[in-house]
Amino acid sequence: MGDAALALTSKEHLLIAFMRDLAPDQLDEIKAKFPQLEVLSVTLKRGEDIPSELARNATYIVTFTNLPKPEDAENIKFIHFLSAGLDHAIQHPIFKETAIPLTSSSGVHAPPIAEWTVMNWLVHSRKYAYMYEGQRKHEWRDSNSGYFQGVHDQVGKRVGILGYGSIGRQIGRVSQALGMTVYAYTASPRLTPSSRYDNGFIVPGTGDKEGTIPDSWHHGTDRASIREFLKLGLDHIVISLPLTPQTTHLLGAEEFALLAASQGSKGVKPYLTNISRGKVLDQEALIAALKSGDLSGAALDVTDPEPLPAGHPLWEVPNVQISPHVSSLGVEYFPRSLDIVKENVGRIWRGEDLLNVYKRGKGY
Repeated sequence: MGDAALALTSKEHLLIAFMRDLAPDQLDEIKAKFPQLEVLSVTLKRGEDIPSELARNATYIVTFTNLPKPEDAENIKFIHFLSAGLDHAIQHPIFKETAIPLTSSSGVHAPPIAEWTVMNWLVHSRKYAYMYEGQRKHEWRDSNSGYFQGVHDQVGKRVGILGYGSIGRQIGRVSQALGMTVYAYTASPRLTPSSRYDNGFIVPGTGDKEGTIPDSWHHGTDRASIREFLKLGLDHIVISLPLTPQTTHLLGAEEFALLAASQGSKGVKPYLTNISRGKVLDQEALIAALKSGDLSGAALDVTDPEPLPAGHPLWEVPNVQISPHVSSLGVEYFPRSLDIVKENVGRIWRGEDLLNVYKRGKGY
């Protein structure tokens, strides 16, 4: 169990429960970040409960899928998840039988996912795959080869962002830098400047803390409100929503048809980007919309199911770019997630509200 075998002291204990061993230098960096805590690590199988002798001595837990039994959690002040979404763990008794604060890593994903999003837009709009194939074949594919047809830039394009949290805000920021107009959609109304403020974790120099980037804000949890949003004549629709019973299959055949119809006959049909969860979309309807041309393309970092089986028809759909749920990854991920833990330990000591607290009644 690695560091878990160390003798316990009178210090508060930070327990990191993960499915892979932490490298020695990584653990040293963590200890340096928390000199006031005893830092322990344990390697467990995915979903395995944290052993009682470790959980009972823990003050703070950092985890992805490993949780303590409720009877072992009396001394725990908060549990921090290394993910933004907690849907993979909400059936655990810790969620249902305790009131222990649970915090997420929402905010750390924003820079890499925004870059992944723009990368896919440009790969599509600049026909990168066509050019790369020419390079592989040693072919000079200039304007006479057909490259010019359909190539476009993003200036003046409209992007609708369903879920204007930390990820949506950074996508909004880089979209604006590209010359695009941003439209934000949230579940709750954000009618005042103060209500549009981002109170979560923000990587310095990123995001839209004051909520001033969108040209307009829209809201609602019913399909009628969503459909009105989709009628704005959007060139891009970005899905950045948590998966809840209300958002499951939120977009299907009728929604895709509305998106397409709102563009009229002016040219390129809307492009869909999903960095949320695969089940937010009706995937069969998505495939149909891509094949019919109602959507010009899609960038999918998430699918239904995951992993996507090798023989699944989605792999073969034209104009789809698929990645295996990795858009948020990078060497910065773990340190940034621990920055949230460090901030929240300080807030506990100062008696302040925690960052990124999961709201059990809402599901995010």
